[in-house]
Amino acid sequence: MTSGVGTLWSHRRALRILVRRDLAVKYQQSALGYLWSLIEPLGFGATYWFVFGVLYERDTGRYLGEAADSYPLFLFTGIFAWMWTSSALGEATNALTGQARLITTMNLPRQVFPIGRVAGRVAEYLAGLPLLVLVAAAYAVAGRIDPGWSVLALPLAVTVQGILLVGLALLLSAANVLMRDVERIMRLVIRVIFYATPIIYPFGLVRDSALPDWLKAGYELNPLVGIFQLHHAVWYPDEFPDARLLGTTIAGSLLVLVVGWWTFRRLEPAVLKEL
Repeated sequence: MTSGVGTLWSHRRALRILVRRDLAVKYQQSALGYLWSLIEPLGFGATYWFVFGVLYERDTGRYLGEAADSYPLFLFTGIFAWMWTSSALGEATNALTGQARLITTMNLPRQVFPIGRVAGRVAEYLAGLPLLVLVAAAYAVAGRIDPGWSVLALPLAVTVQGILLVGLALLLSAANVLMRDVERIMRLVIRVIFYATPIIYPFGLVRDSALPDWLKAGYELNPLVGIFQLHHAVWYPDEFPDARLLGTTIAGSLLVLVVGWWTFRRLEPAVLKEL
């Protein structure tokens, strides 16, 4: 894996070119261009705010804690990070099947192609981050949030999420070449993960629920739970994950990266033959 990372680093310029190409192709025939990467999460956020922040305001507010007075910021923080996750997983799954001709003719490490999809989506997330900062600044001026030191959780959240998504991208892209049902299955899995992760609802709602202890423990094994807690903790210090959840999140993300990288290398000969 160490030698593989070194090889990948030596081809970082090719990775940048692939990311720029993907972004250019994605928006080249769109009138609004990159604005769609902002409009989509804002639209989702507005919808969920109406349902949970207006129609079910009383029930939602009981578990939000310090986020009760700034629920739109809570929502947008989670949904912006989720758009990176869902787009990266969806596009990385067919990163090899959709570029078969390019992969078989270019002398590049094949990991570049799924990793490029993850990198492209993080570029969109980071470009939309100033909008979140502006919303947070408005709430801070109004005295509804007091982030302080918790803003340091953002680099950690982005790093751990990137590690997890790279591992999943490598695993899913290779598996999808050999079994095309993976792409269809992931459409369902992504929807399930959205509701099985504290994105639009607070984590405390799950911990205080009547769910069996074994189910709560299994819920916390999902690395995305701790990752989205870190994203929310940027503006709400009380949401920062405890030591157990943080350790589980980091260890789980690293494990997924190692398994994904190892699986990709093991399946690479069969993948190239299939392509």
